[in-house]
Amino acid sequence: MTLEIVWFVVIAFFWLGYLFLEGFDFGVGMLLPVLAEDNTERRVMVNTIGPVWDGNEVWLIVAGGAMFAAFPAWYAGLFSAAYLPLLLVLLALIGRGVAFEYRGKVDSDRWRRNWDRVIVAGSWIPPLGVGLILATTVLGLPLDAEGNRAGSAFAAVRWDTLLGALAIAAFSITHGAAFLTLKTSGDLRERARDLALKLLPVAMVPMVTFLSVVQWRAGTLWTLLAFGISAVAAAVAWLRLRADRDGQAFAALGVVIAGAAVVMFGSLFPDVLPSTLDAANTLTIEGAASSPYTLTVMTWVAVFGAPAVLVYQGWTYWVFRKRIGTQHIPAVQAP
Repeated sequence: MTLEIVWFVVIAFFWLGYLFLEGFDFGVGMLLPVLAEDNTERRVMVNTIGPVWDGNEVWLIVAGGAMFAAFPAWYAGLFSAAYLPLLLVLLALIGRGVAFEYRGKVDSDRWRRNWDRVIVAGSWIPPLGVGLILATTVLGLPLDAEGNRAGSAFAAVRWDTLLGALAIAAFSITHGAAFLTLKTSGDLRERARDLALKLLPVAMVPMVTFLSVVQWRAGTLWTLLAFGISAVAAAVAWLRLRADRDGQAFAALGVVIAGAAVVMFGSLFPDVLPSTLDAANTLTIEGAASSPYTLTVMTWVAVFGAPAVLVYQGWTYWVFRKRIGTQHIPAVQAP
């Protein structure tokens, strides 16, 4: 296996990590006005992701940085074509991070409501934008012979890429409900579980439809197998939720998004950005890759750095593994 292929797989793994980890904390933000009945429950919901949301965002930075270093032509072609949605994603992430820090700074319902709106908006826009970007890299762009986008700035916005955006957003909100079922207690947990049971079958419709489009256009036998595993895992997640087995349901949803990532990147291989204008203009792994020296240096850095990051993030989740309920929230909010 060449280093080019290794880094293609590594980048696919980074995107999977982002979709899985940020998926549930985006979902929590999406559900903030839906599940919480008062400010105490909203604080419970925010506190479930408070220790981990910023660490989860590291996966997006690493995925983008790895694309830039390992496949600069892929990075340039995709992100320049999706500049507007990417800008919206970054602004939403900035606003969301500020809102988490500032919503409790003033003891005012109006103050908190305004920041909660920022959290909700900042939780909806990124999964939609990231879904659009990933769908674009899998389904392609109109590229000219130099690898540049042909057409308008909205060339990445099509019915099939919008379907991908909807699929990721729908998965995120369901994943968030399952995470709240796992991490909360009392009435809030029961409402989260009931909502997850209702959302899961509905959320899988855009996901299954999008993966069907990808499989039909460029899939192989082994991506079809991953598609099937993803669909079975979704059914298992619903059954485990119904049986009140929160952890197993949450893990099954992880298999769902892992299978979806295999279908997407497996169908994309050995390309990194197909051209819908002329197949000869498609960016391939070998054609878009950096020099062997660059990839070798990146590999050694990853060998020593990646395990440390994974251990640290795993330790963080272990430390904050316990459920949170309204009884854990102080009566007076700290300034």
